[in-house]
Amino acid sequence: MNTFDIITNEKDEVLDITDKINEILKKSKESNGTIVLNVLHTTCGLTTADLDPGTDKDILEALRKMLPKISYRHPHDPSHTDDHILSSIVGTSLALFFENKKLMLGTWQRVILIELNGPRERAIAYSIF
Repeated sequence: MNTFDIITNEKDEVLDITDKINEILKKSKESNGTIVLNVLHTTCGLTTADLDPGTDKDILEALRKMLPKISYRHPHDPSHTDDHILSSIVGTSLALFFENKKLMLGTWQRVILIELNGPRERAIAYSIF
C-alpha cells in the first residue's frame, strides 16, 4: 500500500485532489483499472463534487447545518464530535476507475478531500488494481 499527504489550511476546507491522483496514475504501471483511496483520519472525508465557484462553501455550510445541536458524549473532546460524525456521513474512502492512466470522471466531477478539523496534515492511502 502507498500513501501521500495533503496539507490543509483551515478548520473547514474543501481541497481538490484530482490532479494529485492523476499524477500518481501517470507513474503507475497500470494503464486501466481502479484506484482505491482511503483517508487515514476520522475528521475529514473523501468524495467527488462539481467545484464551480462557491460550491466548496455550499458543501461545508450544508454539512454543518445537517447536525442537530445536542450535548455530545465523545469522551476526549466533545467539541469536535460533529467533525467525526460528518466524516462518517461523507465517508473516508473512494474507488474510482481510470483509463489511459487518467481518472474517469464526469465533465465537472472532481475528487475532493473535505477537511472538518484543520488545519492538519492528512495521509491518504491508495492501492491500484
